[in-house]
Amino acid sequence: MAHIAHPGFHATPIPVRDIAPWAIFAGLLLILAMYFVSTEQGAVALFDGMYVHEFVHDARHLLGFPCH
Repeated sequence: MAHIAHPGFHATPIPVRDIAPWAIFAGLLLILAMYFVSTEQGAVALFDGMYVHEFVHDARHLLGFPCH
């Protein structure tokens, strides 16, 4: 595979210390989303009622989590 040089384009690497906080934040958001899709209104519930369950119902089935 030939390397094609573009004039005026210089790729600079991004240091891991600059990416790490954003990666941790994204990971925590994904864990929170997975909690709501997989567990909320199941065996453990933080909120009363079925609002969260109904909101994530289709995503729950799409990801293969049983709910009823």
